[in-house]
Amino acid sequence: MINFDEFSKVELVVGTVLEAEEVPGSEKLIKQIVDFGELGRRQILSGIRKWYKPSQLVGKQFVYVTNLEPRMMMGFESNGMLLATDT
Repeated sequence: MINFDEFSKVELVVGTVLEAEEVPGSEKLIKQIVDFGELGRRQILSGIRKWYKPSQLVGKQFVYVTNLEPRMMMGFESNGMLLATDT
């Protein structure tokens, strides 16, 4: 559990997916290039291949956590985290 002060540090930003492709060698990851407007563009990897095809993501908007430290995944740097749910 985290308290409200910790939660308030999380930066949630809506971004538009410009490009999306499967990550070679991964069954889960999709690499996205996301436009955050004035904040610029970022590469973000998300484990959502079970629910989405890359072509379904292009042009869509999602909420992302944008203030996480960059993380290497399958040889690619990810600069954020996609927040999504299945319904």
